[in-house]
Amino acid sequence: MAVTAADVRSVIMKPSPLRATQRAVFNFLGWGLCAFTFAVLGFAMIWILKMVFVQGASSMNWKVLSTVTTGVGGGLLNAIEGTLLLALGGVVLSVPPGIAAGIYLSEYDGGWLAPVLRFMSDVLVGVPSIVVGYFCYVTMVDQLGWKFSIAAGSISLAIISMPYVTRTAEVAFRAVPRTLREAGFGLGCTPGTVILRVCLPMALPTILTGVLLALAISVGETAPLIYTAGWSSYMWTGHLTNEPVGYLTYVIWTFITEPFASAHALAFAAAFFVTVFVLIISVIARVVTFRRSGWGHH
Repeated sequence: MAVTAADVRSVIMKPSPLRATQRAVFNFLGWGLCAFTFAVLGFAMIWILKMVFVQGASSMNWKVLSTVTTGVGGGLLNAIEGTLLLALGGVVLSVPPGIAAGIYLSEYDGGWLAPVLRFMSDVLVGVPSIVVGYFCYVTMVDQLGWKFSIAAGSISLAIISMPYVTRTAEVAFRAVPRTLREAGFGLGCTPGTVILRVCLPMALPTILTGVLLALAISVGETAPLIYTAGWSSYMWTGHLTNEPVGYLTYVIWTFITEPFASAHALAFAAAFFVTVFVLIISVIARVVTFRRSGWGHH
């Protein structure tokens, strides 16, 4: 009987019983480790969310939403206002330079500045936020004389958020098909027109996801704001400098260690607000991503 090439290939590729057993054992251990890690992380996340939502919801009342903080009691109106102002300020300051850097890294990667920008972006991602806060304290709060202020706090958040916007913008522009660029150039468009009229509209949903990520990071930051925004129990009066502001993460960080029930209630209420803000932003980012990938049309 003639031996075919398929028979020879099946004999050569057929694993030995020992190798098959080893592969099955490694697969079992790998999947078991993944399942165990997922279970531990899932349990921790569920426990934290349950504690925050149960304790935070029980601490919620109209006074918390409508009054300012007084000592270790009162409400969180000043902290909610300050958190929104600082986070939005950080996003507004980080988005234009972040998108511009992302465009340069994507469209002009061969330039000498591209490796420098990419290196600086990678360094900023790895720098602890408290180091950024201390840098802003030395330069703005102390040397420039801005004191604790919304300007110093927003700039510190912008420095932390900018690398994420830059990387997202770079990925978004690289995902635009090159054929569209070539079609634009074939019609006589300048590089600037192709970037703004062809690439930017297609990259915008992905860029928006990065902006929302930066907003979520800004809402949850504490360390840089301690050095730059300070703390205030009053509402913001409109001064960009020489006026500290309140923010929710300061309440969480400080009030939870106070030996008073009212302070603990405010800390859990602040944690509830921060968690809800981040969850809402994350859901919006997911919706944008799904619509971009076509899920929204099914």
